[in-house]
Amino acid sequence: MATAPGNVTVIGRARTSPRWTHAPDPAPLRALIVDPDGAALARMTQFFRADPRISAVRTTRNRAGALQILRDDPVDLLVCDVSTPGLDGPHLARALARIDRHPHLVFTVPARQHPPRSFELDSVEYVDKPVTAERLAEAVRRTVAACTDETIAVELAGVTRFIRRSQILFVQAQGDYARLHTATGSHLIRVPLSTLEERWEPYGFLRIHRSTMVALPHVDEVRTVGGRMRVRLRGRTLQVSRRQGRHVREVLLAGTAGEPPRRSAEPVTRSRIADVG
Repeated sequence: MATAPGNVTVIGRARTSPRWTHAPDPAPLRALIVDPDGAALARMTQFFRADPRISAVRTTRNRAGALQILRDDPVDLLVCDVSTPGLDGPHLARALARIDRHPHLVFTVPARQHPPRSFELDSVEYVDKPVTAERLAEAVRRTVAACTDETIAVELAGVTRFIRRSQILFVQAQGDYARLHTATGSHLIRVPLSTLEERWEPYGFLRIHRSTMVALPHVDEVRTVGGRMRVRLRGRTLQVSRRQGRHVREVLLAGTAGEPPRRSAEPVTRSRIADVG
């Protein structure tokens, strides 16, 4: 086993257990608030400036100002009122497609207005107005979590490959080892599943069986057939144990990958729960 520079741990079939390299504390976030309502803009700016996780707050009341800032300055968190002219879902999607790093996006939705859901963007959530300090603090928490993605290096036949925790779909126990499954293959590491569960639970990993743990953001469907629950992710179907079934359903129905003590990096928005037979 060897340790690569930075936040990387090389894990091979060594006789000793790997030493995990903890991720450094994430850098303070840079936020941009877009809202035509000056009072709402001032209130959210005050909230963010009081949050120690935010290092800079930029504000604008219109589309031109928002696009200029997005082109010129890196932004980690973008809070945008859905009623801002020219910055509805599709327009904003096209604007973000032109920049290298996509910010975590939060749409603020005025009362009695439906959020725009007919477009595709990563890390999208919706907050009803009037926006509270608690809701903005939760958006900051999710952004911090999304910016912290552990890198793992695995060795096989003398070749070192690097994967990110966010690429892992599910993990299966194999004795004192664990097999990490991604969309392109699998990697065997000498770490017990219980250790990974404790370490990765805050990032949306959930134990569904004594030998299996899944990444909830990748779960597409939960289905009950003949009283047995199964989860589907990227074309793979995995059995949920009877003991874990109720817990899995509760977490998914909550709409997120869990709140403390079941914290996670991002919401589970694509899951569908169905009962068959």
